[in-house]
Amino acid sequence: MVAKMAKKPIVFALANPEPEILPDQVRAVRSDAIIATGRSDYPNQVNNVLGFPFIFRGALDARAIQVNEEMKMAATSALAALAKEDVPESVSRLYGLRSVKFGPDYLIPFPFDPRVLLWVAPAVAWAAVASGVAKEMIDLENYREQLEARLGRARGIMRGIINRAVRDPKRIVFPEGEEPKIIRAARMIVDEGIGSPILLGQRAAIERIADENHISLRDISIDDPGSSDKRDKYADYLWLRRQRKGLSHGEAHQLLFNGNYFGSVMVACGDADALLSGVGMHYPETIRPALQVIGPHPKAEIVSGLYMLVFEKHVIFCGDTTVNIDPTAEQLAQIAYSAARIVRNFGIDPKIAMLSFSNFGSVRHPEAEKVAKAVAILRKRDPALVMDGEMQADTAMDENILRSAYPFSVLKERANVLIFPNLSAGNIAYKLLHHLGGATKIGPILLGMNLPVHVLEQGADVQDIVNMAAVAVIDAQQRINERKARDGN
Repeated sequence: MVAKMAKKPIVFALANPEPEILPDQVRAVRSDAIIATGRSDYPNQVNNVLGFPFIFRGALDARAIQVNEEMKMAATSALAALAKEDVPESVSRLYGLRSVKFGPDYLIPFPFDPRVLLWVAPAVAWAAVASGVAKEMIDLENYREQLEARLGRARGIMRGIINRAVRDPKRIVFPEGEEPKIIRAARMIVDEGIGSPILLGQRAAIERIADENHISLRDISIDDPGSSDKRDKYADYLWLRRQRKGLSHGEAHQLLFNGNYFGSVMVACGDADALLSGVGMHYPETIRPALQVIGPHPKAEIVSGLYMLVFEKHVIFCGDTTVNIDPTAEQLAQIAYSAARIVRNFGIDPKIAMLSFSNFGSVRHPEAEKVAKAVAILRKRDPALVMDGEMQADTAMDENILRSAYPFSVLKERANVLIFPNLSAGNIAYKLLHHLGGATKIGPILLGMNLPVHVLEQGADVQDIVNMAAVAVIDAQQRINERKARDGN
């Protein structure tokens, strides 16, 4: 029977536990067949868990008086649309797969894909409102944010960051435009309305990779550093910037074949609002061109790296985790000051602990005294900042210790910004907190640059790239607003 069916026959064998016909039997006679079963050990599992929980969630949240056909169709359409979206690596790994894309073996979202909640429930709730059976009006943006929060604090926080980015999208240049992960992330950035991606690389290569992975390049810009009409303008800029650092005009032209130099000049010349790079290279390779072309902010003097660590009940920012090996007291103060600024950008009031192995002078040692000096410098610079030290990590994290042993401390509750005395301490600590403490990490967020430049963690997955793009957009928004306020616009 199957052998005689039309081209690309659809076979849904849904009996459980034993399908009417096994997929292997179908494939033996029809390699072009599109097959689904109710079994989890074959592709395209048709499972009620994709429908009922999320239909009911949307119906209950809209206080619908019934589940009508419009709501069922909305759920169906949402699942169909989600199946065509890029599948996050975190979901692929959950099912033991390296990558997944829409096709004969992936027609239906996986039953335990957490995105199903975020697609189906809002669609059902909105259909209830539109069809007149809802007693509760739904603000879709707020509703999605509430649903993300139910998936974990990290998802809720990132949804808030993404929503802020969406309100005023910016142009983001990606020097590694030929990386498949970057192309996938660019598609998601456009679809979510976070920003306008600019991919650097050979157009033919980017288009080929996108085609092989079924990724639309709609609304994604491509600029090839090797043939761009901006090369002469950018070479002039780079040469003027570096001519007294031993760089000739010809060498400036050559450097622009490097996407990180080209992208950095693009941001410096105002042709992009932010730069995001590093998924396929070491940190120093990524940051060096940006430092040479853009440099630190005049008031910052140094750059540093900050990680956001999201736990189930609280959020902690750790710095410096990526740049300064042995910062001076003045540099520690600057790192803390820059961290406070970016933390406020996320809508969080910074409470800073300057960490050491000593508590408020309990140990006399140059390392502890360096941190105490940094506290004094920062307090003079920003007296209103909630910050104290030097203190040990448990003191910073335990309100009982603060209240009982150190009632004089400016910190009255758990710190949410931890500034480490050196790079070894900061880098080791954030990785331990991530791997052993179960924290979700967001970063590294580059602080102190003159323009928005952020470095991706080597090997970052697609969702990490999208998250950092939202962070970069918020950084760009803040800088533009500050400039307008300064210029009186």
